[in-house]
This record gives sequence, C-alpha cells and structure tokens, in this order.
Amino acid sequence: MSSIDKSEIYYSIGKKIREFRIKNNLTQEQLAEGLGISVKYVSRIENGYGGVKLETLINAMNLLGLMPNVAFSELISNDNLKLQLFLSTKISELSPDKIQFLLSLIDSLKKL
Repeated sequence: MSSIDKSEIYYSIGKKIREFRIKNNLTQEQLAEGLGISVKYVSRIENGYGGVKLETLINAMNLLGLMPNVAFSELISNDNLKLQLFLSTKISELSPDKIQFLLSLIDSLKKL
C-alpha cells in the first residue's frame, strides 16, 4: 500500500472545496467571509498550495454541504472503503423518503 503525500492531499481537498463553492454559487470572497478567513487563504486552499486547518475544513464542509466521504474520496485506495464510498454517494442521490425506506431494508437484512 502506497502512502499519499501532503501535496496530493492539499490538491485533492482544495479541488473539492472549489467544486462545492462553485456548486453553491459562492465567490471566494463569500466563502472567505463565511469561514472568517482571508480570500488569499481560500485561494491557497483551492489551488492546493497549503494545508487547510482542520477547523477551517470542517467549517467549510458544513457551509458547503460537502460530506467527508466526498471530500476525501479521491484519496482512498482501500477497495472496501471505495465500495462503501460509492454506496454512500448513491444513497445521497436519493430522496429522504427513499433513504428512510433503504434504512428499514438494511435493518431487515441485518436480522437475517
């Protein structure tokens, strides 16, 4: 199993933050304001030039609706985890009613 270096992590996380900022129709200035950080720091994060503080990452994920599994998906190489990420992504595409149905189905399967 190969390890991932910091630059890969910074780039991948920054790319996801940029993607979700754009998806939420926010400018870098608006994201910076929402997170209480500078626009320059947002730019550095999005371009993968430096790490993001854990507190800032979690606040960005909450602000942007970026689930942890999506934020880290490109960094995962374990096949079992990748399968679970795939399933989680598919579930997130369902309506709340269908998610509730799926949860009851899973509970029934666990009893078998």
